[in-house]
Order: sequence, then structure tokens, then C-alpha cells
Amino acid sequence: MADSELLDPEGTAPAREEGEQFDEDNRLKPEFVRDVRDALAAEDESAAYELVEPLHPADIADLLELLAPEERRALASAITDLMTVEVVAELNDYVRDDMVEALTAAAVANIADQLDTDDAVQLIEDLNDADQQAILAEMAPEGRAAIESALAYEGETAGRLMQRELVAVPEHLTVGDLIDYMRDNEDLPTEFWEVFVVDHRMRPLGTCQLSWILRTPRHIPLTDVMKRDQTLIPVDMDQEEVALRFQKYALISAAVVDEGGRLVGQMTVDDVVHIIQEEAGEDALLMSGAGEGDINEPIRDAYSARVRWLIANLGTALIASLIIAAFGAAIERLVALAVLMPIVASIGGNAGTQTMAVTVRAIATNQLTQSNTARILWRETRVALLNGATVAALIGIATAVIFTPQLGVVIGVAVIMNIITAGLAGVLVPVMFERLNQDPAVASSVFVTMITDSMGFFAFLGLAVAAGLAG
Repeated sequence: MADSELLDPEGTAPAREEGEQFDEDNRLKPEFVRDVRDALAAEDESAAYELVEPLHPADIADLLELLAPEERRALASAITDLMTVEVVAELNDYVRDDMVEALTAAAVANIADQLDTDDAVQLIEDLNDADQQAILAEMAPEGRAAIESALAYEGETAGRLMQRELVAVPEHLTVGDLIDYMRDNEDLPTEFWEVFVVDHRMRPLGTCQLSWILRTPRHIPLTDVMKRDQTLIPVDMDQEEVALRFQKYALISAAVVDEGGRLVGQMTVDDVVHIIQEEAGEDALLMSGAGEGDINEPIRDAYSARVRWLIANLGTALIASLIIAAFGAAIERLVALAVLMPIVASIGGNAGTQTMAVTVRAIATNQLTQSNTARILWRETRVALLNGATVAALIGIATAVIFTPQLGVVIGVAVIMNIITAGLAGVLVPVMFERLNQDPAVASSVFVTMITDSMGFFAFLGLAVAAGLAG
């Protein structure tokens, strides 16, 4: 064990102590990273190896992510035997792809052979066909067949993400038979929580948790202790729906079945945690139009993902500008309108963003469906009315004191109108995209912002002109 690693009091996980590599927050020190960079720049692979060798695999992954792409490739070449499965599993997706390209096909195949099928698929799925075939050709036949089978399914489905490694036994066994089978069979997965009981056609009949097996007499048939009520995951189910099933039914693992109902794999809670993190981050970034939002994402990909939404936002901003231009004469006669109108639009935009975030989350978690859309719309309208009245009173009083009471009334009414509009748009726009089978997180923010800006300017300027404040 390296000097920088200590076991925690329970002896279950490596802990870090502050040393030459780590600061008080358990992050690699800039000085240490600079030393590695200097060794790579000097093409001194032995020095780089000596610096990196004491690190835990997770820390090696962190180091690779801190380096520039060309430095990562040089380091990977210098520490080939340290590029273990544990290191690869900890890497950011983009960095992992970069590392895979830097390693030989044989080295990648050796890593993939040691990974669970789902992790091995994730390792090579984004490579081009030629690189994939070169790696698969170097793999053991069994592992190659499992990966090729997984790659045949669509991305982000249960079939692509599931683990092929599981324990399935026939229904006629007793508890003692199962225990003997697990003790004698060396090909079982390293970690598992449930045993699947199947019929002669490999269709799942139920599951037995390991805790039940250990506490049940040997002579009891599995069919007497297995749990028959189980949640089956179709191979073509989207990963987001898989995560919702695990969350709803508090699952630890679940059987994945093909079109014929046969057991072909399993999803486990550790995979689902990753899916939940990925989907949550993806929705937040899509709402802002930031693409995948990964600091390791190639510049060209980041540019193409962000610029199209900025161009779309430019188009929607022109609509608000046209409304302002239509009231240009009124603004010239009363400069206070120019001072106050951004406030109305800004408050409406923030209110719309709040409602939209709640709506997108509710849609993603199946809390908002066609059955309760009308009720949720009415709820958000009432919330918007209360918020609008509160904010309108504050801005109205301040405007009346600074400018005129009549202008205070106008801006107060405009704020109420815009916040109510924001509440409606924050629900209806994501719902509309969801009904059209589009991701409601993708473009909702652009349209909600357009609606609240346009309504804010139109309501405030229109009411001011109608009230005769601009002559």
C-alpha cells in the first residue's frame, strides 16, 4: 500500500493523509501536478512513473483529468501497467475515450476483459467501427460475444447498460443445492445480491435474496422462499424509465428480459445511481443550452452545442426588441419607462424559470402526467398570482415614491400580468414539448424567456400608453 493511503477505522476504504501529493482537501497539489508535467515535457518516463506509482487508482484518474490531452497520452504510455481497470472506471467519459485512443488495441482489450459487461461496453461504445473491431478481435471469445450483443441494442437502453453477469438457477433446487452450487462454481460474479430463479425456458419466476438463503434450512425448496413478485425490465426500456422503476419500487437489482420474456441480464442499483446523476446533470445543462457541459468536452462539440441556442435566443430577443420599437415614441416622451421596463421583464423571466424547473423535474419523475396537468396548471397559476401580488406591491410602492403614483400602479399591474404569464408558460411549454415526444429540458428555457420578455415589455408599455403617461 502506498504511503498516501490509510485504511479507515472499519478497514473498508482507503483514506488519504496530507502529504507531498495532496492538500488539506484531499486534492492533488498544483506542485505535484507540475512535477509530473515537467517529467513528461523532459520525456523522462521513469521519473513520471515514480511520481505516479504511489497514487491510488482514483487519484491517477484525477491526475489524468487535470492534464492536457497530449500530456494524458504521454502519461498513459509512461505508466502502462498502472492503467488498471480501477483507473479506467474512474475516468471522465471524454478523458477515458482519449486514453483508449492512446492505448494499443491489446491493452484496451485486456482492460475490457476484466470489466463487467456494462462497463466494458461503456469503454468502447463511442469508438469508431474500425477501433471497436480491433479491440474486440483481441478479446476473449466470451467477452467479445457479450459486448457485441450489448452493442446491438440502442444507446441508453437497458439492453446496452445491463450486466450479463448474474446468478440464475432452476426452480427445482433446494436452498442447500443452491448454497453448494454457489460454493463450487468459480465462474459466478464477484458481487451479487439476488439469485434469479428461472424455468426451463429461462424465464424468471422469482428472486431469492442472499440473506434469505443464509437463514433458511437447507431442505426448503427455493420455490417456497423466493419472492415471486418482481419488477422486470424490458431490454428496450430507456435508462430514465429504468431509474424511475428502481426509485419507485426501491429495487436493489432487477431482471432484464428480452422480447420473449427470457432472462438476459440484470440492472443493479449502482448502475442506476450513475444514470440518475447523468440524467439530472443532463437536464440542468440542456435547460441552459450548454450541451453536455463537460469541461473535457472538445471545443468544437461545445461550440456547436451552445451556439445554436444562442442563435435561437437571438431570434426570440428580436421579438422583444420589435415590441420595444413599437413603443419608441412613448419611451422618448417618458424616460422612466426605459428605466423600469427591464425590471418587469427580468422578474417575469425569473418566475418563468422557477416554474419551468419544477415542471421539467415533475415530468422527468412522472409526477406530472396527462391525468393531472390541469390541476398542476391551476396550482402554478395561484402561486404566480400570490408571487405577483407580493412583488407588484413592493415595486409599485417604490415607483410611486420615486416617480408618480400612477406609474406605480401601471408597473404593479404589469408585474402581476407577467408573472401569471410566466407561471402558465413555465408549465405549458415543457408539457407541449413532452406531448410532442421532445425532451422538455432542451428548448423550454428559450421559449419561456421569449414569452416573459415580450409579455413584460408589452404589458408595461401598453398600460403606460393606455393610461396616458406618455402623452
